[in-house]
Amino acid sequence: MKPFPERPDAMDAPEMLEEGHLWLLELVEGAPLRFELQDSGLLTFGDAHRAYSDADELPLSVQAAVRHVREQFDREALRTAVEDPTAVTFFDVATRNEGVIYDWDRLPPFLGTEIRDEDGYRPPDATEAIFERLDLHPAPALERERRARDFQPSRYAFPDSAWRDGPVAGVLIHNKRGGRAVLLNPDLTADSGPERSPEPLDATAEALAERFATLERFQAVAESLRERGWAVTVDALLDRVVEGVAREHHACLAAGRAQLEPAAFRSAVAPLARAWVDGQ
Repeated sequence: MKPFPERPDAMDAPEMLEEGHLWLLELVEGAPLRFELQDSGLLTFGDAHRAYSDADELPLSVQAAVRHVREQFDREALRTAVEDPTAVTFFDVATRNEGVIYDWDRLPPFLGTEIRDEDGYRPPDATEAIFERLDLHPAPALERERRARDFQPSRYAFPDSAWRDGPVAGVLIHNKRGGRAVLLNPDLTADSGPERSPEPLDATAEALAERFATLERFQAVAESLRERGWAVTVDALLDRVVEGVAREHHACLAAGRAQLEPAAFRSAVAPLARAWVDGQ
């Protein structure tokens, strides 16, 4: 699996701004995630460090993104678009709570940022089009085709986010000539405000289940399943509720003294999911 591209700070990459045209994408916080299609038709996933033969080994907080890709990814569209679909690596972010609060109901669990094949990285306009063709969400473009010489990182005014009530956490900068960089919003960097000081969650798995596996959450998940024509089963509810809680509350759970044990949390939510189904 091809490695993630390097993204230097835009303040340290003046050569990228000397010529060409830029695409500016919203940097949405989350965990690095990449995947490839195998000859068997199965998808192999990896994080920033290694590929996993079993995607269940990835953290619970990114499992919503893994599920989203598995359910949405159009394999046939990729096979018809490229000569060797197994040579393509897709780079993206598994959106989760790293301290900045998003509208989790609207924000997709997966946002695509880069595509690389044997010839190199696809340009940003092609990358956006390919992700859309594969039924996956690309990272939203803030600006397209901006002259590189007109972009001054030190004077950049961070726009509002597409996924939260407030400014973007940063900007991914792609030069169509091949360069890339990142510019973080200093108002949302580490220790910059209350969003960066999440309340630690040190409760038991049972207490967390009672707090977060609410009737409203079960109802919302059930409605999403019905909209897709899928059966509302205990397992379907359980998987999606557990993954959603881990995604939306990752920062608070990670700040706790004891790490949440996925199996214990799933076991604590299971009777609540069964009771909800039995009550319908």
